[in-house]
Formats: sequence, C-alpha cells, structure tokens
Amino acid sequence: MQRLLVLLGVSLGLGGPAAQAADEPKIGFLVKQAEEPWFQDEWKFAEQAAREKGFKLIKIGVPSGSEVLTAIDNLGAQQAQGFIICVPDVKLGSAVVAKAGQNKLKLMTVDDRLVDGAGKPIESVPHMGISAQKIGELVGKTIAEEIGKRGWKLEEVGAIRVSYDQLPTAKERTDGAIASLTRAGFPGANILNAPQAKTDTEAAFNAAGIAMTKNPKFKYWVAFGLNDEAVLGAVRAAEGRGVKAGQIIGVGIGGSKSALNEFAKPMVTGFFGTVLISPKRHGYETAMNMYEWIKSGKEPEKLILTAGSLMTRDNAAAVRKEMGVE
Repeated sequence: MQRLLVLLGVSLGLGGPAAQAADEPKIGFLVKQAEEPWFQDEWKFAEQAAREKGFKLIKIGVPSGSEVLTAIDNLGAQQAQGFIICVPDVKLGSAVVAKAGQNKLKLMTVDDRLVDGAGKPIESVPHMGISAQKIGELVGKTIAEEIGKRGWKLEEVGAIRVSYDQLPTAKERTDGAIASLTRAGFPGANILNAPQAKTDTEAAFNAAGIAMTKNPKFKYWVAFGLNDEAVLGAVRAAEGRGVKAGQIIGVGIGGSKSALNEFAKPMVTGFFGTVLISPKRHGYETAMNMYEWIKSGKEPEKLILTAGSLMTRDNAAAVRKEMGVE
C-alpha cells in the first residue's frame, strides 16, 4: 500500500522535480548592452542572489525597443513573476510599463530610469540608479586637482566632454563634471563637446578625434564622459595624435574591467582614474529586492541612489575591496 502511495505521488508530481520547478520563482534581468563589462558584472551578482535564494535568473540582452517588448512577452510565456531592466531608450517607459502589466510581471529598473511621454520619470516603478550629478562632480573635482598638481596653465588645457545627451544620466554626469571644473576656475570656452553615436569606446574614439582635430592649439587635454569606455576612447584618440600619457588626464565612471585592464598595463597611460560604482548593489541588491517582492509582497523603495569612490592605479585593490567587488 505504501509503495502504491509513493507511485501515485510520483505520477501526480507531488513533491517531485516538476512541483519544485513550478514553485521556483523566475526573474528576468534585461540589459541594453550585454557585451559591456558593467552589465556582465550586474548579471554575475544577480546570479549570486539567484543561487542564494533558489530562483531562476533569465538574462536577456535588449539593444533595441522591439527586442525589449519581445523579451517581456518571452518572460510572460515562461511564467516569470517579475523583471529588472536597463532599457536602450528611457522614452520606452510607457510601453514597458504597459507590456509588463499585460504579462502580469512586477517591474523594476536599474541604471537608467524610465520616463513618460512628457519626459518625466515614471515614479511608480521602483528604480535603483546612481547619483549622477554627484558622481560627475567627483570626476570634475579629480581632474581639476590633478591639473593643479601637474602645474598646467589652464589656458593651455582642452577638455573633451564625450557626450550622449539623449540619456539623462549621461548628461547629468557630464554636467556635474563641468560644474566642478568651472568652480575650480577652468575656462568654459576650453570645454569641447564631442557627441558620440553609441556608448562604447569606438564611438567615443571617433567623437574625441574630431574634437581634437578641430582644436590643435591645446598643449594638454582632459577627458570625461558617461562611462569608462567614453574616456578610454578619448585617451586612445589622443594617443593616436601623439599626445603623451603625461599630457592627458582621463577620468571615467564605472570601475569596469576596461578600467582595470588599463591600470594593469606596465606603463602608465592617460587614463588617470575612474569613479567606481558598485555593480554588486545594482545586480545583487535589485535581484534580491525583486525576489522579496515576489515571495513576500514587500515592494522595494521607489528610488535608491548609489554613490561611487575614486579608483586609480595606486588604490584599485583597496577601493574594490571597500565597495564589495573584490
């Protein structure tokens, strides 16, 4: 009789793998540029949360608006309960919210905040981002202090602002850097706008190269932008024009693998530093927050802003350990 009950339980899936799989929460993590080191790190820490809590993490790259909407439908078909997303275009906000609702999925955003048709943040969607203005100000302050240490004459310094103004957080970062530089006395006329077509190193290289070619009068250069890749592009463009490492100060944002690779080079380059933002919080913490929302109904805070720390070749190991990414 006992054997019959066991067989009956197996045939009905009671307590078996099928039942366990059905109970396993499924959480999507959608990012706009899956190949970028920052998003790879976010996924890595989200996977850590998945292992600890026993949920399935569904990772999807969504470089375009159509792929975003398709991916959300895909999550719905897989019977996921929620997802975290960094969209390729924040103006997709209303469409993303509607599509999440159609598929009965809880929605959180990370890094870039959704906006509505009027360009205003959609405050009903929980969001984890960075204090872009403050981080930009740290970049500008770092550059200004390093200019002073090197004894450069400000009139001989050109500043390359590698811009991507269609993304609000990108503009906030570069605006913050400009605010710090001008407070330190840097001439506004020496700040050159170099708009990039994409947020990668190649696009930044092309944009910075054009700006430098048009302004050959400067003896020294500084560079800042949305992320490490933007600044690395500017540094590579300067190198290609014969600018020596000691003649350029590039400060990025992100503390990415790209930045670490630059610090690991045997010779110092023009990439002076980066503001390390913790991908652990943005990956691990958002995934944990979504899990708790699904399992216990505890909705995350509507707005969580993280801060950063300056990381250079000299202090990289110590700062990474302090930020929980070592």
